[in-house]
Parts: sequence; structure tokens; C-alpha cells
Amino acid sequence: MVNGQLSARLCRFDLGQRTTKMSTQHSKAAKQFLQNQQYAHWHDATFWAVRQKRDNMAFALDEWEQLREKASAIKRHTITHLDEYLDQFATQAEKNGVEVHWAKDAEEFNQIVYGILKNNGVRKMVKSKSMLTEECEMNPYLEARGIEVVETDLGERIIQLKGQKPSHIVMPAIHLNHDDVGELFEEKLGSEKGNHDPTYLTYVARLSLRNEFLTAEAGMTGANFGIAETGDIVVCTNEGNADMSTSCPKLHIAAIGLEKIIPNYESLAVFQRMLCRSGTGQPTTTYTSHFRKARPTAQKMHIVLVDNGRSEWIANPEHWESLKCIRCGSCMNTCPVYRRSGGYSYSYFIPGPIGINLGMLRDSRQHSGNVSACTLCLSCQCVCPVKVNLGDQIYQWRQQLDSLGTANKEKKLMCRGMSMLYGNTALYNMATGMAHLANGLPHPLLHCSLNPWAEGHEMMKFPKKPFHEMMKAMEKSE
Repeated sequence: MVNGQLSARLCRFDLGQRTTKMSTQHSKAAKQFLQNQQYAHWHDATFWAVRQKRDNMAFALDEWEQLREKASAIKRHTITHLDEYLDQFATQAEKNGVEVHWAKDAEEFNQIVYGILKNNGVRKMVKSKSMLTEECEMNPYLEARGIEVVETDLGERIIQLKGQKPSHIVMPAIHLNHDDVGELFEEKLGSEKGNHDPTYLTYVARLSLRNEFLTAEAGMTGANFGIAETGDIVVCTNEGNADMSTSCPKLHIAAIGLEKIIPNYESLAVFQRMLCRSGTGQPTTTYTSHFRKARPTAQKMHIVLVDNGRSEWIANPEHWESLKCIRCGSCMNTCPVYRRSGGYSYSYFIPGPIGINLGMLRDSRQHSGNVSACTLCLSCQCVCPVKVNLGDQIYQWRQQLDSLGTANKEKKLMCRGMSMLYGNTALYNMATGMAHLANGLPHPLLHCSLNPWAEGHEMMKFPKKPFHEMMKAMEKSE
């Protein structure tokens, strides 16, 4: 929830729902986002401020780059020995009295969770934020079978009430301002009409969720990390909703992707110092909760380990490093394209640089339109706490578009033309020598639909002499 400096009314923007149609290109969705320039400016400034907070935290640690290198090495080692660590984790968890389940894909994960809930007579489940359950579309699956699922993270609760998807993996409702939330709470939670004060709205949400915690028969959490040595799962939050979701209900279900397993608590110490600094510019999350077994107030604890394509991605020599991601969101905060186009302009449910790569691993044809949403500035991999080579991977995906049959025809034609131009010295010299004649063309002829560059820029003025002729003249004068 954001209380921005701009007028709330001016900032409002109907972002709609993220689409998954293969034909939808990121550029078209971004164009819709940019129709409200004031909101787009606010969105850009908000995430750049988070990026600056991240830098302040990182630069305050002399050992920051050493921590990044260490974190990358731990992830690289764990993923390349994942079978051993998964076996160790499951064995230790079962020794702790936890029931461990294995799901090969999203369908099996949903079936397992539903089976657990059904066997325990659960009609309502409270849930801490989990991008894995978004990936598997668990909520609609359970709701279609008569089980109410209540999101307890404030941002997730807001977008659940609004019927939307997250626009950011750490700040899922960042695209909404306090007036949007105030009107939503008036409609859904019966809050005071016209009272859109953020403190009051937080109170309303807390009051509503308190009843949900007390009346739910089960609680679900995701997991930021799974500790192989002990069988623990670790959940990092700023609201304490994970603790409430596991303290009140009698049943705790934890959902964790295979790649979240790390070797031991020494490894956790590295990641815990980096996760929040990278994601939100805080020294640490308000709550770092450790779950080893069912709490005294609970009766049962289940852990569901989910593959859903990850074991295949490990075998991909060019893109396996995407599995190193710890979901901090720092690549989105720094990305100039994400900041200026919004989360809903991407077809995959995770936006930004990491979402481009994960979407291509999931379905390269369906999500190929996202690979154009990158300037290859490599800012994302410069800030990534585990040194995922995000920009390099996006470049590799671009080289495969033609073989996938999704390459842009206009761009292919332009590349052929440029190849012909740059490959012929006489043609190149003639074109650059005559380019200045375009300066005399009427403005409407240059700024039209045939020239996409002019859509957001004023056309440059071509010099009368091309650069290489000027250099030759300078050399002769010397």
C-alpha cells in the first residue's frame, strides 16, 4: 500500500489483469501502462527509491561483494548436488515428526494440498504470501472445491479482494494507492466511507484478518529457505502473518520449491544478511520465523516439496542459474523497463528480469514476447545478491526466437537491411553522406507510424558530414 506524493486521483490507473496469450507483446501492454504518464513517473520513482535504499544498505557493508560471491557459490553447489540435499532435508523433517510430500507438477501439488485439507475437515485456510502457490494457481483450485483461502499478507489480501494478481513479488499491491485501497475496503470490509488514511486502513485490515486467523482450521506458509541439515523451513516477513497463520490453526502446511533448499544454518546466515537488504533496503525482515515441527498449539505439520519443471531446468546449461534466485525482487527495482512499464505488462506471473527468464523456461513460445523488455544494461545482474546472470540469459533467449518461430518479422527485415548496408562500403558511404537530406523533410513525414523511434523521441538532426569523413579530414590536417 503506497501513500505517494502525487495526487491520489491523478495516480489512479486501471492496470487490468496480466495476460498469458502468446500473441500479446510486452510493448503493447507497456503502451497501455504509459497512457497515464503521471502514474508511470510515480511508479518509476518509487522503485528507484527502493533501489537507492538497497545501495545504502549494501555499501554500508565492506564485505558485500564477498557475501554475493559466497551466496552464489552456495547456491551453485546446492543446485548441482540437489538430490543429496533434498534427501537429507526430507529425512530430517520426517525425524522431526513432519509429513513430507513430493509434487512433480502444479496439478499434483494442488491435489496433495486439497487431500490434506479434505482429510482434516478443513473449510477455511489462512495463507501467508507464497509465489509458489501463485505459480501453481492453488487458490482457484481449492476455492472451486469449496475451501475458502484467505491471504494474510496485507498486499496479497488487497489484491485478492480486488481480484488481481501480484504486480511485484515482494510488494504485490504496489500499483495501488491509498485511495484505491480505501474504496476497496469500503466495498469489501465495510470501512468508514471517505477515510483513506493508511494507518486506519491498516487497522481495518488487521481487524478483519484477526477473525480469519481465529476461525481457520489450517494455515499455509511458503518458505524462503529449507535447511537440509535440520529439516527446518525459514519464513521471512515484515507483518508476522506467517506466525499467525501457524499459531492459531491446528494444521500447518508449508509449500516449498526444490531450489529453496540450502545446506545448513551457516549458509542461512549469508542469505539472511542479503535478502532484505536487496529487496526492500532494510537490514533484516521484522520477523524471521523458523519451523522445525508442529507448534504446541497445532497438531500436524506437512511440507510439500514441489518440482514443477525445476529438475528439467537444472539440466539446461545456459539457464539453470535462474534457480539460484532467492526472490528478493531487486532485479525488478533496478530494471528501467519494469519501472517504466509496470508488472502487468509481462505475460508471466513473475515480472521483471527474473520473470522473463523463468517464463521462458516455463513456456518459451508463450512468453517469448517478454524478452524484448530488456535494454541489456545488466543492472539486474549487478545488484542480484546471488549473482544470477539475468541479462546474459535474456540475450541467449533472444538468439533462439527465430528457431521458436516467434521472432519479430519487422525486426528480421530491418536486420537484413542493416546487414546489407554495413556489409557494403560504397552503399554505407552513400547512405551516411546523404543522410542530412532527411533534415529537410516535413515533420509529419518523419514522425509517423512507420518510424516507431519518433513515437517517444524527437528525431535527431543528421550532420552534413558523416563521422568517418570528419576523422579523415582531421587526420589529413595533422
